[in-house]
Amino acid sequence: MNAQFDMNDFTEIIVSEKQIATRLDEIAAQIREDYQGEELLLVGVLKGAVMVMADLARRMPPQVQMDWMAVSSYGSGTRSSGVVRILKDLDADLTGRHVLIVEDIMDTGMTLSWLLGNLRSRGAASVEVAALLRKPDAASVDVDVKYVGFDIPNDFVVGYGLDFDEKYRTLPFVAVLNPKVYGEA
Repeated sequence: MNAQFDMNDFTEIIVSEKQIATRLDEIAAQIREDYQGEELLLVGVLKGAVMVMADLARRMPPQVQMDWMAVSSYGSGTRSSGVVRILKDLDADLTGRHVLIVEDIMDTGMTLSWLLGNLRSRGAASVEVAALLRKPDAASVDVDVKYVGFDIPNDFVVGYGLDFDEKYRTLPFVAVLNPKVYGEA
């Protein structure tokens, strides 16, 4: 475990390392059942989904393929800007493929809604979403997330891939960031 963090940076741990592992086991079992006999492409959304993508992919059959896309609607702050930019596009051709977008968190839904439309326009046979975290109270756009790990409150969270100003991604749990860390205390 990474002991190089100060627990005073967080107000509470809302999803533990064990809870994440257990829930990913359950989600992976459902995905394997739903896509049995199909060729599946996992599309990880960088950088936040690195941890969940790696752990979910290890629970999939070895034939599952992976690709990465980087999109952003955040700057260095704690709120989405609402403007989506592609920072890194996919290498794979999606035509006729079953695609599962793997996300760390669904917050407002604006980025994810845009991403779903973009990938569907590329001729995929299907495009679905798996998100480790969802903030129902933050949603401003209705997005169907087929596989949800945990519904969480509308707090600013870090850990397990989620960051604040590129920090805290390596935490093995998800925690609410103390507002004093980002100057709102």
